[in-house]
Amino acid sequence: MALINWQTLRNLPKLVATTPPDPEEEAARLRFMERNVGLPVKTIVIGILLYFLFFSHWADNTGTTQDTTQEVVMEVLQRFFFFYAIINLAAGIMLLGMSQLPLAFIRWVAFTTALIDGLSLAGLTLLTGGFDSMLFWVFLGLIVRNAVSVPEAPLQILLNLLTSGFYILAGFLDVAIYEFDRPLNGESDTGTEPFLLRVALLIMMTLCCYAFQVLVDKYQRREDEAREFALRREQLRVTGQLASEIAHQLKNPLGIINNAAFNLQRNVKDGKATITQQIRIIREEVERSDRIITDLMGYARLADGRLERLNATEELDRALEQVYPAAAHFEVTVHRDYGTALPNLLMQRNHLSEILINLLQNAREAMNGVGNVSVSAHAGENFTVGIKVADDGPGISSELRDKIFEPYYTTKAKGTGLGLAIVKHNVEIYGGTVKVESEPGKGACFTITLPARSLINLRK
Repeated sequence: MALINWQTLRNLPKLVATTPPDPEEEAARLRFMERNVGLPVKTIVIGILLYFLFFSHWADNTGTTQDTTQEVVMEVLQRFFFFYAIINLAAGIMLLGMSQLPLAFIRWVAFTTALIDGLSLAGLTLLTGGFDSMLFWVFLGLIVRNAVSVPEAPLQILLNLLTSGFYILAGFLDVAIYEFDRPLNGESDTGTEPFLLRVALLIMMTLCCYAFQVLVDKYQRREDEAREFALRREQLRVTGQLASEIAHQLKNPLGIINNAAFNLQRNVKDGKATITQQIRIIREEVERSDRIITDLMGYARLADGRLERLNATEELDRALEQVYPAAAHFEVTVHRDYGTALPNLLMQRNHLSEILINLLQNAREAMNGVGNVSVSAHAGENFTVGIKVADDGPGISSELRDKIFEPYYTTKAKGTGLGLAIVKHNVEIYGGTVKVESEPGKGACFTITLPARSLINLRK
């Protein structure tokens, strides 16, 4: 039981983690909540506050200590109102033109205005009864609004906790200011239980909003993966069938041409060098075409493989166990840096395995089995996964960096020159990219970027 609980606690960050928000989706949420809904609502609220703070005479001084204190609070709120109105006017202008501004800037505009809204609401709460104020229920609505406008988990939780803290601060200030006045007027203090209940409700609303976002995020990820899975599987099947048909149709005539050219060359009389040379060229071109078709048949095998949902970190760990097995006692220190909430990669397992194993083997051979290897996997923009494999070996010169991905090119005595060519091929058929950064004497770093959503690219 203890083991199960420990495993549950270890997996908890993965269970509650969310993927980085999609830029288009985040922009749509900001447009809906902050511009389409927020701006009209704030216009009405500012109008109500203008009347309440300046024309209602709600807090006229009648001579008591409590009324005098309340008038001071009202005066502070009146001054703050102008700051609040100017900030919201500027934010409204930015939101109306949000399509012309960077999303990161609009995100911080929404965060800042939400923070100021919470602070303003806390001031009104102080003026209308502190912990007894009916404005408490507006704090709950503000938390829901924050959850929609700020989908990024750390910012959302921080903002909603600060909003809850503003309510608690307003309540304690109310108690501190009016503690000695209310008993004289026959008023009763707020009990501890209602206060704790309201605070607990604020915290629960914060957690429930985030939990709901996690559930929606996981549901959307499953739906997106299902669509992408079906699309990629169909593309692999169709492309594999097409490649198989082309190879089958061309293999036979090329074989006949090759045999005819061989017989013709054998029967040509000596001294006719021109004919012999032409026949040699024919055979060379046929052999080259045969190699191309053989490569094309490699695509045909795509239809035979099984597409799977792969976790990049699990596949990295599996590749590390194969390349650096404990029994081999390599003097290599592996440094892992894995991000959370990585989107699944929809690939054939053997393709991803070939990518990772070839990169790790290159790192091991470059260091002669002694040194440091760093592997990392993090979520990137537009639902991509970035994988890095770095070593502290001798590095790669600038002249060689342009050639290392070419087939059959190698600087090793017993190398085949196919390892990095396979890496490049396997990455590109899934629409990904591979690049290398290196300087002589400073090691090498290979960066793989694989899309979790983009369409598979089979024209490479």
